[in-house]
Amino acid sequence: MNGFTESLQAAGALITQADARLWQVVFLSLSVSGAASALAAVLGLVGGAWLAVSRFPGQRVLLLVLNTLLALPPVVVGLSVYLLLSRSGPLGQYGLLFTPGAMVVAQTVLVLPLVTALTRQLVADALRGNGEQLRSMGAGPLQSALLLLVHERMALMTVLLTGFGRAISEVGAVMVVGGNIDGITRVMTTAIALETSKGDLAQALALGVLLLAVVALVNLFIATLRRLQPAESLAR
Repeated sequence: MNGFTESLQAAGALITQADARLWQVVFLSLSVSGAASALAAVLGLVGGAWLAVSRFPGQRVLLLVLNTLLALPPVVVGLSVYLLLSRSGPLGQYGLLFTPGAMVVAQTVLVLPLVTALTRQLVADALRGNGEQLRSMGAGPLQSALLLLVHERMALMTVLLTGFGRAISEVGAVMVVGGNIDGITRVMTTAIALETSKGDLAQALALGVLLLAVVALVNLFIATLRRLQPAESLAR
């Protein structure tokens, strides 16, 4: 117990004293996960809205694949991206392996199915309630989807923040493609694993506290948005 207390106190000191090494890892984590979430949002919102309003052969199979990808193991994503970006892979010429760019690619692959599936469900549910009215006004399928995304913007923010929470808490894929290189590709989750294995519990606890704080802020923001959504709907 004394050892844990001392490590916790040391972790608190690292945070309050703004340890440069610690905050470098935090800022890299935020930048990588933020970039991956933004890319996944652009692709996932368009793809999810299109899936909600389109009807084509093989759609059920595509939705089954999409739902399966929601449980895609991060290490499998890491291995796949590693093979793509390695020197013998099709994208090896770009030299992205063991760089923050490779980590952004891996996290984007992980977050994209989540954002796409949630967006599709969001638009499909909204379409059942407002689709007839939009069609009577002459809106086509794609236009209806875009209007519904704007109408459900609060719920849409919840989807995007959920994707960010998925990205920043991931460890397996970024460990494989990033290599956990100090000062270059070391993020909070990989640093926690490394520092724990080295026995530097103070550093690991400090990073763990900051990671939990980020995830807690994201969850708090999501909960706030969910409380605001009914009020906004009633106001309309």
